[in-house]
Amino acid sequence: MQLLDALEISHSKNPDSTVIWLHGLGANGYDFEPVVQALNLPATRFVLPHAPTRPITINNGYSMPGWYDLYGLEAGSPQDESGIREAQNRIEAFIENEVARGIEPRRIVLAGFSQGGAIALHTALRYRARMAGVMGLSTYLPLKSSLMDEAEAANRDLPVFIAHGTFDNVIPLNSAQASVECLQQRGYSVTWREYPMAHSVCMEEIADIRDFLQSVLK
Repeated sequence: MQLLDALEISHSKNPDSTVIWLHGLGANGYDFEPVVQALNLPATRFVLPHAPTRPITINNGYSMPGWYDLYGLEAGSPQDESGIREAQNRIEAFIENEVARGIEPRRIVLAGFSQGGAIALHTALRYRARMAGVMGLSTYLPLKSSLMDEAEAANRDLPVFIAHGTFDNVIPLNSAQASVECLQQRGYSVTWREYPMAHSVCMEEIADIRDFLQSVLK
């Protein structure tokens, strides 16, 4: 699959690891450039893809950058399974591109915010080779019912970092908590963090993200 356009940030001529970071609905790869700069991880290449533009049902069909269509954010809302799996294929293409550039999967982290975090979690748990870790920020786990059948054994011990704001009025805190419980029930080890914030990122969270990345990419 042809790679999407992406912002790439690297302060090293020979990075030894990669973080593929997916933005949220309606944004683009530049959305998290300030966070990447604040993390200050000079040996790591950051790849921030731009999602394709598509009509989004929950926003009255208005076209905007999105990894998949959204029909609702309430528990039990229909999910765009074909769109989610298409996004999975697109992100796996980025992983394969990093492998071709000399970065092994064990040195690659998938990360994402909101809708991008959902794709990061969905993809990492199903990827055929062991990765370094996955981060889901202000997000939820999509297609929960298919995880047991589709989870790859190589990533059953994958380090998982999930963080959420207690005042999030876009994706409710209990949606994230239910996702964490689902993963834990299936044997995944999850680092869970809550912050007194809305659907956003805070400095305390950035510090915890840095700690997580340094621990899995040490």
